[in-house]
Amino acid sequence: MRSTVLEVNKNVILDNIKKIQKYSKKEVMPIIKANGYGTYINKDLDFLNRFDIVGVALVQEGVELRNIGYKKDIFVLNQPTIDDIKDIIDNNLVIGLSSIEFLKLIKNEKIRVHLEIETGMNRTGIALDNLNNFIEIVKSKNIVVEGVYTHLSCADNDDEYTKMQLNKFNKAVEIVKKLFNSIKYIHSEASNGILKYNNDITNLVRAGIIMYGYNSFEGANKIIDFKPSTVLKTKISFLKEINENESVSYNRRFISKNKMKIATIPIGYADGLRRCLSNKLDVLVNNKKARVIGSICMDSCMIDVTNIDTKVGDTVYIWDNEKVTIDEIAKLCDTINYEILSTVSNRVIRIIK
Repeated sequence: MRSTVLEVNKNVILDNIKKIQKYSKKEVMPIIKANGYGTYINKDLDFLNRFDIVGVALVQEGVELRNIGYKKDIFVLNQPTIDDIKDIIDNNLVIGLSSIEFLKLIKNEKIRVHLEIETGMNRTGIALDNLNNFIEIVKSKNIVVEGVYTHLSCADNDDEYTKMQLNKFNKAVEIVKKLFNSIKYIHSEASNGILKYNNDITNLVRAGIIMYGYNSFEGANKIIDFKPSTVLKTKISFLKEINENESVSYNRRFISKNKMKIATIPIGYADGLRRCLSNKLDVLVNNKKARVIGSICMDSCMIDVTNIDTKVGDTVYIWDNEKVTIDEIAKLCDTINYEILSTVSNRVIRIIK
């Protein structure tokens, strides 16, 4: 087995979900899109079977869950395309619906849906002033409306805008509930909404990044004491010494100022270790930090272990959640922890414990 692995602690994820459920007092729909935010927990049937409904982004992700034997409800968050209809029906998927063009192309197919309301995200959704017209067309089809939802665009940092969104959504829910008696789920809160807003009319929350134990905004883990569920690690594959004024890796972006001991580790940008971390990232070797030096290569990179007692085969933590965190790595890349976790590539072995 390759020595570069992402260890995923399933029990930590389950414990985080219990904490979210206790805090929100609502049913939790685990969001397992993008291969469970890169964890591959979406491939663990024992995990999936603990929930009556799970959320994905794509119809194909729902098909994959059916193929591994998950038989309960799968909700596709994003508006599908007309090419997805056969897979939706064949796999009994529940879809988010908001496209009038998609709706008009549905014939007599029986499809279960949650109506998505546009409240200010301006990505997908039914505008409030178009809702009655949309519902008229829905009622003319063989469509079962089982839910209604929206997406809060800035629940982490804009209270006024979020309250406006919730107000729009709640008005839409009143309309929908009067016209359908089949509504099972009402949901507006994803990770940020769970932590900062309790919409009284909802009965389901969509747990995303916080379910995996990572902050959706700075300090989020002080509201719910969720724990990180992953560790990314590899092993030293090569050691050597270099002299003063020698270069390391492509383009000579690192030149030694004195004699150094460097280690090669088998993880690179094709594994998700972004090239912008070259000469910036500190990793952990034998409980000491070691700087990545030179350009990160596709399959490997080099680290400075001059002052660390090391040998080939020693474990190197890219993140351990204590001395090196995903949040720190994300800041170095000018991005968010979601991206760092979800873009660990399929070349990295996942070990679910």
